[in-house]
Amino acid sequence: MSAGHHHHGGHAAHGHHDHNGGHGHMPTNFSRAFALGIALNITYILVEVIYGLLAGSMALLADAGHNLSDVLGLVVAWAGAELGKRPPSKRFTYGLGGSSILAALLNGLFLLVACGAIALAAVERFSSPSPIASTTVIIVASIGIVINFGTAMLFVRGQKEDINIRGAFLHMMADAAVSAGVVVGGIVIYFTGLNWIDPLISLLIVALIFWSTWGLLTEAVRMSLAGVPRNIDAEKVQSYLASLPGVQAIHDLHIWPMSTSETAMTAHLLLPGGHPGKGFLGEIQKQMMHRFSIHHTTIQIEVDDGEEGCRTDCGSEG
Repeated sequence: MSAGHHHHGGHAAHGHHDHNGGHGHMPTNFSRAFALGIALNITYILVEVIYGLLAGSMALLADAGHNLSDVLGLVVAWAGAELGKRPPSKRFTYGLGGSSILAALLNGLFLLVACGAIALAAVERFSSPSPIASTTVIIVASIGIVINFGTAMLFVRGQKEDINIRGAFLHMMADAAVSAGVVVGGIVIYFTGLNWIDPLISLLIVALIFWSTWGLLTEAVRMSLAGVPRNIDAEKVQSYLASLPGVQAIHDLHIWPMSTSETAMTAHLLLPGGHPGKGFLGEIQKQMMHRFSIHHTTIQIEVDDGEEGCRTDCGSEG
């Protein structure tokens, strides 16, 4: 570390094992909700595939693909929560929470391939539409509304506090809406006999899957490249730090995701007057968590404003 730059208990961060409740790792009692939601949806996916093939409905098969995407999302969220409970080790000093980012990236790529396959089959169906067992489609999709809405309700209690739980809740609510769309399509086919409505709904479902998958994929790429999480405004973080008493300048500010639910930050604060006193770093840690949901904060205090070179290679945290 360069001369004139000092650490004063510079780590205003708490360890991985200190996070509980809504801001850190998911509460243990959601494991049962994940298990039940996944089991219900896998059973329903099998029903959709079987009856989609029997009824000749691409809409049911496309909806099954959409439900599969959200089951994978539930699995990723659950796996991330479980892996995140593992304590840091000498080899993985942040623990294994980052595995959820890699899983999300793989899921996003897989879902893009699935979108292409469903869209191709739907386009082929347009050229040679076949009769649809609309009554079967309506019944099966109606069951989907109940299952998806019921699964969403398993997560309603925690969705306001935890972003992973919120994601599971929103995905299941979206599934319920998609199933409702399939029901509407089945009713239209029943009364009009227009079988091309089925592949049209398939393409609309593909568009919905692609839209949600693209958001997942771009966010997963951003996280895998240690980008600032989408829900955090780096400029607001810098403005808050700049407003602290005695802070003359800020540099080497870094904010990055440790997992899909935890964020870390490091920064160098120039305080020419020296250490600001007891409780300064603790208050920053508290405010980073409260204002920005940043879980691990590391601050380096600097007292010498004459060394510009420190902006790139001073200290071990930056």
